[in-house]
Parts: sequence; structure tokens; C-alpha cells
Amino acid sequence: MNLFDLTGKTALVTGASGGLGQGMALGLAEAGADVISVSQSGSAATTEAVQDLGRKGWTLKADLGKEDILENLVSEALSFTGNIDILVNNAGIIRRTPAADHSSKDWHDVLDINLNSVFFLCQLVGRHMLERGSGKIINIASMLTYQGGINVPGYTAAKHGIAGLTKAFANEWAGKGLNINAIAPGYMVTNNTAPILADEHRTQSITDRIPAGRWGTPNDMKGPVVFLASAASDYMNGHVLCVDGGWMAR
Repeated sequence: MNLFDLTGKTALVTGASGGLGQGMALGLAEAGADVISVSQSGSAATTEAVQDLGRKGWTLKADLGKEDILENLVSEALSFTGNIDILVNNAGIIRRTPAADHSSKDWHDVLDINLNSVFFLCQLVGRHMLERGSGKIINIASMLTYQGGINVPGYTAAKHGIAGLTKAFANEWAGKGLNINAIAPGYMVTNNTAPILADEHRTQSITDRIPAGRWGTPNDMKGPVVFLASAASDYMNGHVLCVDGGWMAR
């Protein structure tokens, strides 16, 4: 089990105020990591839960859609312990509009947070990891990395891009001690899926297609993120790991 031990590691998790980000932050803390939680609204509850587990925790507020703040964000994160061993790019938004009516603002808002911030954080934190010769980067993809979705063209484009970025960084950095992989969650019970869950017919049709017979929860992300953040995945690079209850198998 030492392969999964994250004691002494520091993780930076974006979008950690709730949902999947909070679940992954707590999973990393349970495995021994200290956690820097980033969100636009603040992640005090997540940080408190991390500290209750006996780990160090910090909260940073940031609008990740603003590229010009990202360098200072990483510098501030590094000031806490001097190291970022694990980066989890989870922050994301979704705008649901038919493609014919999808506004320029919706398109750019989604791409700025869901894709552009991922590239720049990989780049900024990756430089630090390259200097140290080690690091784990975990990007959060989606079932819409593989599929087109309905009424979410910006989100779909961003999640397709996440797979490409993950592979591109892995190609350059795998031989330099870094591991860059992604997790593609299936249908999860989060704020982003609340509009779907409110539609009883659609919710049931989705559930019927999931071999596991249920939607996922933030707790279902703990094991996969710890695996990709730990020595257990040292020979994995450029991989997109589906955590979907079997959705992609059907």
C-alpha cells in the first residue's frame, strides 16, 4: 500500500469548493497529502475538512478565466510549502444553449476556464515540476471528451481539448520525471448536472444506460485521483481514465 501513500506531498486542486473537486481534495488528504484548494468563491469548507484529517490545508480564491492572474496564483501556492507535487485541473463551468444560439460570450467563458486555464496551469506548475524532476498532473476530462453531447458545444470542445493537451504534455514531459494523465468522469451528481437531474425522463434514460445502474458521486473520484497522484501510476502517461460506471463500455 506504500505505492498509494502521499504523505509529504502537496496537491493543488482547482474547483475544490464542492462536488468532484472537493471529493478529490479529500481523497488526496486521506492518502496523506496536504492540499491547496482553489475556487472562485473560496474553499473554506474543503480546507477545514482537509485539516480535520490532520493535513495542512490552504484556500486560494481565483477566477481562473483570467489568464493574467494565474502566474501570481501559482507563486502564492508555492509560497505555502515551496513545492507543488500534484496538480489537479478540475475547475469548470458549463453553458447549455443549442449550437445555433450559443453566444460568443458563452463560448469564450467556457473555453477560458475549462481549457485555457488548464494549459496555462500545466505550463506554470509544470515548469516547477521540471526543475525538480518529478510531478503528477491530473486533468479532468469528461464523457464529452468522446461524445458530442446536446446543447453544450463549448463544453464539448473544451473536453475534447483536454485529452489533446494531456497527450501533448505527456509526450514532452514523460521522460523528465512527470506524469500527465486525465480522468473522464461519467454522469456524476454535481451542480453541473442539476438541470439534467431535474428532468426525470432524461435522468432515467441515462441511468438505464449505465451498467452500474447509478450515477457517480464525488467519493467515486477519490480512488482514481489517488492512483494517478501516487507512485502506483509511475508508468502511466497521456492516458484518459474513464470513471463512468461502464458508460463507455455500452
